[in-house]
Amino acid sequence: MKLFSDNKLDLLSLSPLLNKEKNSEFFEKIKKWSSFMRPFFVYISVPIGFYFLWILMFSILPDMQETAFRFKPANDISESLNELTPLTLNQLLQEEKRVKKLDKTYAKYSTSLPYLIVNTSDNTFTLFNNGKLVREGLCSTGSFVLLDAGDEQKWMFETPKGMMRIQGKTESPVWRKPDWAFIEEGLPVPKHYNSFERYEYGVLGDYALSIGNGYLIHGTLYQRLLGMPVTHGCVRLGDADLEQVFRTLRVGSKVYIF
Repeated sequence: MKLFSDNKLDLLSLSPLLNKEKNSEFFEKIKKWSSFMRPFFVYISVPIGFYFLWILMFSILPDMQETAFRFKPANDISESLNELTPLTLNQLLQEEKRVKKLDKTYAKYSTSLPYLIVNTSDNTFTLFNNGKLVREGLCSTGSFVLLDAGDEQKWMFETPKGMMRIQGKTESPVWRKPDWAFIEEGLPVPKHYNSFERYEYGVLGDYALSIGNGYLIHGTLYQRLLGMPVTHGCVRLGDADLEQVFRTLRVGSKVYIF
């Protein structure tokens, strides 16, 4: 009887040890399983999380545009076309006609031939050749001064505007002074149109280009006044600019003055 009780006590004393060993094995299995499954859950859960976040963001984006940014999402193109009224369609047709008309006008005035543009508002010029800008600079144009000599003799010193053409080119030009030049200086006007008193040398520069009605593109003794409206109607250029214009333009070339 005593032996049995002793064995029983021994078994009872070993049971905690056995349970502890089983628990440790169980926890070891859990650790191995968790270490194996952890990367799996990370690689799967992160993309799934971003996917649901992407769906959520784009599902609320239209509401954010209308509320926060007050931006209306683009409608289907058919809806946009349906919104066009006959009035807007008519306006589009009118604009298309206007663009075509402007293209024709541009084709009419643009050319590969050399031409000159004179701006009388800011007294500048631009020279084009083969459709490219080759020179630009200052010039002088009409002063808009009225000379009243009485007896119905009045002259307004302004540069004519519009499209002109080069009608002649002259090197070392001589100025034949008109009547107003003598009246302006307080001198008696010669009786004869070809009187020697009318001819003056060296005041028009080295070159002159005629644009008709007595108006010239020429040089000047007063180059410090370039960029100012001080002429009697002609277009004055500096020496280097005048030479370039003279060499580039030909008889018949267009001159646009505005």
